[in-house]
Amino acid sequence: MIDKALKEIRRGSVEIIDFERIKKLLERYFHTGERYNVKAGFDPTAPDLHLGHTVLLQKLSIFQQYGANIQFLIGDFTAQIGDPTGKNATRKVLSKEQVLQNAKSYKDQIFNILDPDKTTVVFNSVWLDALGSKGLLELTMTYNVARMLERDDFDKRYKSNESISISEFLYPLLQGYDSVHLKSDIELGGTDQKFNLLMGRHLQRTYGVMDEQSVVMMPILEGLDGIQKMSKSLNNYIGVTEKANDMFGKILSISDELMWRYYELLSSKNLDDIAAIKTQVNESKLHPKYVKEMLALEIVERFHSKKQAQTAKEEFDKIHLQNKVPSEMQCFEIKEESIWIVKALLECKLETSSSQARRDIKQGGVKVNQQKVIDEQEQLFAGEYILQVGKRKFAKLKVL
Repeated sequence: MIDKALKEIRRGSVEIIDFERIKKLLERYFHTGERYNVKAGFDPTAPDLHLGHTVLLQKLSIFQQYGANIQFLIGDFTAQIGDPTGKNATRKVLSKEQVLQNAKSYKDQIFNILDPDKTTVVFNSVWLDALGSKGLLELTMTYNVARMLERDDFDKRYKSNESISISEFLYPLLQGYDSVHLKSDIELGGTDQKFNLLMGRHLQRTYGVMDEQSVVMMPILEGLDGIQKMSKSLNNYIGVTEKANDMFGKILSISDELMWRYYELLSSKNLDDIAAIKTQVNESKLHPKYVKEMLALEIVERFHSKKQAQTAKEEFDKIHLQNKVPSEMQCFEIKEESIWIVKALLECKLETSSSQARRDIKQGGVKVNQQKVIDEQEQLFAGEYILQVGKRKFAKLKVL
């Protein structure tokens, strides 16, 4: 049982520091039932999460299966500073109101994956506010500027004469102090957080509160393009609050190769089951599209329901296999004698710019009433139309 647990804990990880301690914690749990603490911190800098964020949540869920109490840390204090990781400029400061509003949405979203009975949601403002100026000064004395500047992003900015605020130096110290206060046994984070995660070990040793925490670093999930990290700014993301139909369609759009990456990092299926499915695909006993549908159904059900997942599949098949239009779509009305097709696409929020609309028309990606638009100067006169861009974007337009 311990070997299976360790295999699942290692699953998808890029680096684990002090794996032996994790093994001892699991052995103690299986022999005595004594639980241990696993921490992961999230700064609520945006109101919603995407599947890239849930890579850590999936790993936390695995730890819960094997005796962990999860410390889900919402960095309402540190979010007001802004994590400088990977940034080439000082981040804008968020207001307390913005942070708290975002934090509430995080709490609403995480329990689609985590067991609430084995999860403690904590806010680091509780102990960081109480730290006070004396405590903060003591914290700054535990690390020196030269070591701080060894951090890659700080080093690049310093050499490029880019501004680095003193508050940004405080960020990793405060994140590390979270581990001191919580007495975390293990901390999870992305590979980009290595410096901050190691700071937790350093400060636990400095303050002498307990053995240093183990660290599990997970990869940054690629977005729908399979190349760049999943990000809202790159528009290659799948949001956990997206509609079931949109979520299902986006997952079906990923490449067959990326599908296995998503299975490893996002699926609740164990590694043996995934390996068996992969073998069946390689032996042509299962079609990759069917396996991708299985993944899409699992993820949509996680954030919506089994019924909504099945409905999303039926809608997808209706559009892509039967060449029909969705049962539901957003409706728009325009009171004009006629409207230029490009303007119509913009008014119906199917395109973000006239130039993009023209490109899509030239590439054959725009349809009106299921017929391809060839002439970018086409006019739509009084009547009802179904506008379509690509395979997933639809709108109903009434020209009055």
